[in-house]
Amino acid sequence: MGYKETLLKPIMIGTRKCSNRFLAQSMECVDSDEEGNPSDLTYQRYENLFKGGFGIVDLEAITVTNESRARKTQLEIMPRNVKALEKFIRKLKECNPETLIVFQLTHSGEISEPDFSRRVTIKQMPGLEGDLIGDEEIEHIMQQFELAAKITQDVGADGVDMKLCHGYLGSQILRPYNDRNWKYGGSWKKRRQFAFDLQERIQKATGYDKNFLIGSKVSMWEGFPGGCGSAGPDSPLMDMTESIDLIKGLEERGAQYFIETLGNVHSSMAYMEAVRDEPYLSYLHFYFANLMKQNLKPETGVIGSHFSSFRGGKNKLLCVEPEKSSIFAMGSRCIEDGMMDMIGLGRQSFADPMTPLKLEEGREEEIKYCIQCMNCEELMIRQQPVGCVLYNKIYTDKFRECRKQFGKLSELHT
Repeated sequence: MGYKETLLKPIMIGTRKCSNRFLAQSMECVDSDEEGNPSDLTYQRYENLFKGGFGIVDLEAITVTNESRARKTQLEIMPRNVKALEKFIRKLKECNPETLIVFQLTHSGEISEPDFSRRVTIKQMPGLEGDLIGDEEIEHIMQQFELAAKITQDVGADGVDMKLCHGYLGSQILRPYNDRNWKYGGSWKKRRQFAFDLQERIQKATGYDKNFLIGSKVSMWEGFPGGCGSAGPDSPLMDMTESIDLIKGLEERGAQYFIETLGNVHSSMAYMEAVRDEPYLSYLHFYFANLMKQNLKPETGVIGSHFSSFRGGKNKLLCVEPEKSSIFAMGSRCIEDGMMDMIGLGRQSFADPMTPLKLEEGREEEIKYCIQCMNCEELMIRQQPVGCVLYNKIYTDKFRECRKQFGKLSELHT
């Protein structure tokens, strides 16, 4: 089977038919209006993804609270946002009724920016000090997630992605570093219970609707001592015991899909993003996606990540024939070999949101590929609207203005 046939073959995720094997990753674009509603730039990006034929679109880190958030103009999901989100989903479904959309629900926790919100922590981490969360506050946050999930369902989206990755609140609770003695701290049994309780409460809030997808993007390994996938609170050793137990436990409780990822936005960004100088880290993601597949039921969807490094075969990856190292060739190989069920495109979805459509229509030579310049990441860190600086003039101009005002970033992390 050729890569076109593999990547364009439909697949069932839970009870829902996905038209192909492409997922548009949840990419924070910092472009909401003052109340956290979609702006014209938000519409432009997501309409293009729907027109581009992605099987699933994961709506970027939409925050369940305005009080603690990582981006100043971050999409929000609260009662005040309902009408705007209803209009947004209706417009997207008009563009392409076949594309599924899930909302990545998040609380930023220690990644929240103190300049405009309240930073809260599970356990004080050097450089990320904030207010400690206790049992009472975490209960309030759980209620916010429940309400957000119900709003997601009510506005017409197809499901949720419980964000358990990249150093946001979910992964902060799950990591071994969280050895505090509190409701969701200390032993693995107590830490994992947060994710189990969250999923069960979301299921209840959405009426146990099997057609409403519930899954998670999971940092299997955060890449620093004490992070998710570590052997202990300060251990630098990798240990997948907890990560595997987490996904199996969520699956037993009804999760229909998982999105594989690694790393942390604050301390190990190279593992979570396709950085130009480290393209070989992309192969590491395939190992972890395969580990997920080996430990989950065949019908549970696994979406792989970190494909932008491969481009159209013209990349910095040596020792592999170019025709075998493109996004399409490598993606189909991973699917055909049973390592994953779908491929997730992040920065490539910035570079060319029409990637799946151009493949389907035989216009591969027209695809614009991400060159991993990381200028889009710089825009995000500077709290500016995010998009492809190379191919989209709107963001080229914003990047030039940003550099003129702030200068070049000295470090590429939040």
